[in-house]
Amino acid sequence: MNNWVNPITERLPNTGKESKWEAELSLGLSKTTRGSVLKTCAHKGPLYVQKAFYPEGRDLAHLYLLHPPGGMVSGDDLRINVDMSPNAHGLITTPGAGRVYKARADKTLQTQHIQLRLASGSSLEWLPLENIIYPGAHTQLHTDIHLAENSRFIGWEISCFGLKASQQPFNHGQLAQRLQIFQAGRLKVREALSLNPEQHHFMHSRAGLANRSVNGLLIAGPFSGENQVDELLSALQTQCTELTKVKAANNPPPALAAVSLNGEFMQIRYLGDCSEQARLLFTRCWRLLRPALIEREACEPRIWAT
Repeated sequence: MNNWVNPITERLPNTGKESKWEAELSLGLSKTTRGSVLKTCAHKGPLYVQKAFYPEGRDLAHLYLLHPPGGMVSGDDLRINVDMSPNAHGLITTPGAGRVYKARADKTLQTQHIQLRLASGSSLEWLPLENIIYPGAHTQLHTDIHLAENSRFIGWEISCFGLKASQQPFNHGQLAQRLQIFQAGRLKVREALSLNPEQHHFMHSRAGLANRSVNGLLIAGPFSGENQVDELLSALQTQCTELTKVKAANNPPPALAAVSLNGEFMQIRYLGDCSEQARLLFTRCWRLLRPALIEREACEPRIWAT
């Protein structure tokens, strides 16, 4: 760790140009006689995992995705590829929040592309901590999930716009965020968010983010069986309703939360001003979704407690 330098201030030697990271991580999890193992792990640049952990037995691997620079600056391009072999099971999270810093004057993009591929019978839980989008960032954040027959997925995205505690709202910059789920090659879910506060008022509109600074989405599926889905929807809605009753300090606008069923996929949405509150809601919902979808009781990654 001591060899890493500040990604905001470092410059390429003898060029006078700003530094940038082009980082890529490719992971392959396979089911073997020893359980679900990290069979392949190739990385380029400052993006990697150290090893797999097994707090709930060898059948499901926990992985912590490490990005030592801690955030993206102009020109950075991060690519994450995860391949789950048949009947392999994994959970991936991060040790801390991701950051997208203010772009340089030339507004060169900061990009992140995530590709998650699940073979038949496999499951993946994609549970990173929040992304903090600094004022002035110009970024694209794209996630594509490819599901095969009988594979199961639970994942969330939490985005914090601006630095609310420091009175630095996301009032300039640009964000293009997209999440897509394909099943057997067919597009099943597509979520997209485009923010450019200098050109439109979506941040403040009641039909948009309504002056809230934290937007979250949890998605899980595919589900089948009406009785199972109806009972789960009711339990999840209870969690969302309880959240909206909680009064936060300094009397900000109350958080909004709701659950819906989009085809075979359960979606929980959060809109508020507290990333910790969003994580708490999603964690409680994950505890309900996990046994129903992948037939396992919740086992929180140990790093969440540090």
